[in-house]
This record gives sequence, structure tokens and C-alpha cells, in this order.
Amino acid sequence: MATSAAVASSSQAKHPDGRVIHPLWVRVTHWINALAMIVMIGSGWQIYNASPIFNFEFPEQATIGGWLAGGIMWHFAAMWLLVANGFVYLVLGLSTGRFKRKLLPIRPREVIADIKAALTFRLSHEDLSVYNSVQRILYLGVILAAIVIVLSGLSIWKPVQLQELTLIFGGYDNARIVHFLAMSAIAAFLVIHVVLAILVPKSLRAMVIGR
Repeated sequence: MATSAAVASSSQAKHPDGRVIHPLWVRVTHWINALAMIVMIGSGWQIYNASPIFNFEFPEQATIGGWLAGGIMWHFAAMWLLVANGFVYLVLGLSTGRFKRKLLPIRPREVIADIKAALTFRLSHEDLSVYNSVQRILYLGVILAAIVIVLSGLSIWKPVQLQELTLIFGGYDNARIVHFLAMSAIAAFLVIHVVLAILVPKSLRAMVIGR
């Protein structure tokens, strides 16, 4: 039953006549994830500034929370929102077959061809229901980065209670570095995502109204 519905939905998405490209659950979880990520990054920068890993700090204007305790409160609030919403997104993405249809397969030859097309501004965006190879890699990468940032964040938050998890990351200090790198990857993805939405405005419209 679910498979038939998924196939029908996929078939409808291929027609550029106003039919649904992104179902409601995709749009809702997308915008909640975006909000949670922005709050987590801004509050994370506030926390980072209290004890920098590297020899620099983030501008105060780009942080959220005002001070360490405020940053921590915002960070935890956004973290649980991200975890709950991300769980719903993953379950629905897997159970409906959307991930398989949209993100697989990834073929090296197609990736190289799409990268060349993107660099020469010849990458087609006519059919928004089909992700090119570059998009597939980026989306899979940000999903992986989100999982890593949550797990490394938990190991930093409870290094004693979750010491086995902390050890997987090589200890508390290394977990902080992994957490920072995952955050950096997500922030870079958000920048690319926003730029592409500006360059292809109909993609933004589709994520708002679904069509």
C-alpha cells in the first residue's frame, strides 16, 4: 500500500504542471531543521567563545545567548528540537522510500559530469523533482553531519555518563573538535543551500508551497 502510494507520488512529481514535488512532511521538517540548525550554530558559537578550540573567536553579533549560560540554554533547546524533528524526518524518509528515490544511486561518472556542468553554469534545474549527483552527495553529507554533531554533542554534554560514546570520538577534547568540524560542514552546506535557492528561486517556492 505504502509502496504504491510512493510510486504514485513519484510519478506525479515528475510532471511540471503544479503537482506536489515536496509533500507537507518534507516541507515542515525542512523548515524546523533550518531553524534548529541556525539556533544551534549561533548558540554554539557563543559557547565556543567561552573556551575556544582554535586561535580565533566568532563575532559577538553572530552569536545567540548573550553569555555562556544563555548560549547553553538556547543550544539545548535547539538540540532537542533538532533530534526530535530529525528523527521524524529520517523515519519518514526511509519508510516512504523518498531517500532511496531522491538520493540514490550516486555514480562517480555522473558526479564528475554534474560538477563540470555546475562550474560552467550549465547544470539543469528544469525538473526539481530529480536531484542531480551533486545535490545527492550534499544532502547525504548533511544528514551524516547532523548525526555526527548530535552524537559528539551528547559525548561533550555527558562525558562521564556516556564515556563509551566519548571514547569513540577519541576523548572529550577530540569530541569537541569533531563537533566543531561537523558544525562547520553544516554551516557551509547552509550557505551553499541559500545561494542555490537565490539562483534558482523556484526551488525555494517548491519548498514553501510544495509545487
